[in-house]
Amino acid sequence: MFKLNRDILYLILKELQDDKKSFYKCLLVNRTWSEIIIPILWKNPWKYLKKGNEKLLLNVIISHLSEESRNNLMLILSEHYNYLKGSYQKPLFDYISFCKHLNLNEIKRIINVIPDKIYEISIIRNEILKLFINENRVFTHLYIPHQFDYQIHLIPGAKVCLSELQLLRCHTTIDDKILTGLSEICKSIKKLELFIGWSNNKYGIVKLIENQKKLFDIRLNYYYSRANESFFEVLENSLIKYSNNIQSFKLTKQPITNILSSFVNLKRLELHDGFHYMPWNCLENLSLPFLQVLRAIGIPVKVLISLIENTSGHLIEIKIDDTIYSGINNAMLIQAIYKNCPNLSYLKLLVKISNKLEFEKLLINCQYLNGLFLILESYNDQSDIYDGLLKILAKSSPTNLFKFKFKFCYNRNFKSDSLKLFFDDWKGRHPMLLQCALNDDYYDLIEKYKAEGIIKRYDNKASYDDFEWIEKRV
Repeated sequence: MFKLNRDILYLILKELQDDKKSFYKCLLVNRTWSEIIIPILWKNPWKYLKKGNEKLLLNVIISHLSEESRNNLMLILSEHYNYLKGSYQKPLFDYISFCKHLNLNEIKRIINVIPDKIYEISIIRNEILKLFINENRVFTHLYIPHQFDYQIHLIPGAKVCLSELQLLRCHTTIDDKILTGLSEICKSIKKLELFIGWSNNKYGIVKLIENQKKLFDIRLNYYYSRANESFFEVLENSLIKYSNNIQSFKLTKQPITNILSSFVNLKRLELHDGFHYMPWNCLENLSLPFLQVLRAIGIPVKVLISLIENTSGHLIEIKIDDTIYSGINNAMLIQAIYKNCPNLSYLKLLVKISNKLEFEKLLINCQYLNGLFLILESYNDQSDIYDGLLKILAKSSPTNLFKFKFKFCYNRNFKSDSLKLFFDDWKGRHPMLLQCALNDDYYDLIEKYKAEGIIKRYDNKASYDDFEWIEKRV
C-alpha cells in the first residue's frame, strides 16, 4: 500500500480537524495516524468538549496525576463518585504535554460536575492546576474566567510555563495580584481580548499591557457603555502607545479617546454597538489607509460610508449587520463600496430591492468579488419581487463570484421558477456554493442542478460563519 509522507499526512489531517466525525474515524486507522491526530486534538482539547462529557475529560486528566495524588483524590471522593473508582491505567500518550491552550474556564467547568457541598473541590483544582502549570509545559493561549482569584503566577514553574504566551483572554475584574504577576511573566502577548465590566475593573491590566513587546491584536468587549469611564480612558490611552503596531482591533462601544485615529497601520476593524444608540462620530473623516477587513454591527450608515471612503481601496472584506437603513442611505452605502473598494472579495450587506440597479454597478465594479452574503429586504408582498435581482446576479456577477448566501426579511423567498432561470443562466460558470433557507418543496429542484454540476453544495442551515460556505460539522 502506498504510504504518504508523515509531514504530508499531518497537513491533510490538520485540514480535517473541524470535521469531527471524519477526524475521529481517522484515529482508528493505525498507530501512525493516531500519533499525528492526538497532538492536534490535544493542542486545544477544550474546543471539542461537549456538554455532558465533563466527567470523561476529568477522568483522563486525573489519569495523568501521580499515583500518590490520584489515590488521595480517590480516597476523598470515592464515596461520592463511582466513576472515579477503580484502577487507572497509564495513558497511551502524555496528552497534556500536547496542550497549548490553558482554558481555566473549562477546567472550572469540568470540576463543577462535583457538587459544591464537597469542600475538597479545592484540592482537585489545586492538583489539576499543578498538573497543567509546571516547568515541563509551555502554553501559547490562556483563558481566565470572570472574578478569578487563584494566584496561578505563584505555582512553581509558572514563569516557564506562561513565558511564551501569545494570547490572553480575560476579564478586567480578576484579582489585581494575578494581573500584576502575569505582567512580570508574560511579555510576548500578541493578541489580547478583554471583557470589561460595570465596576471593580482592575488597573493591573494596564501594567500588563505596558509590559508587552509584540501586541498587535486587541479586542475590547464592554458590558456597559458609561460606567467607570475613567477606567475606560486609562485603558484606551495605554493601548494608544502601541499605535504603530496594532493591526487588528475590535470595539463594542464608542471610544472615549482618539484611539481609532491613532491606529494608522490598522488592517482589521470590528465595531459592534451592543447599546444601539451611539453616534460613533469618531468614524467621520477617520482615515485608515491600510484597512482590509471591516466588520460592523449596529453602526450608523452615514459614518460607515465616511469610513469606507477613507480606506484607500484596500478593503477586501466588508460585513455590515443590524443597521437601520433608509432607501437613500442604502443606495449611498452601495455606491461608497463600488466606488472605493475595487479589490473587494467578500461582502455581507443588506440590499433593498429598490436599489438593485445600484447593486448591479457594484457587481460590475468589484471584479474580485468571490463571496456574497445578501440580506434582502422589501415590503412588497409580490412573489416575483426578487426576480430582477436574480437576473442581475446571473448577468453581471464577476467571474470569481460563486459563493452565495441569501437571508430574507419578512418571510419572503425566491420563486421556484426564478431560481430555475437563475441556475439555467449559470451554466458554464464555476459551480456555486449556495446557502438559502428554502423549504422541502425546493428539494428536487436543488438536486437536479447539483446533478448537473451547477450547484456544488447547497445548505439551508446557518450553523457556520458568515464567510464560511462549507459547514463546519459539530
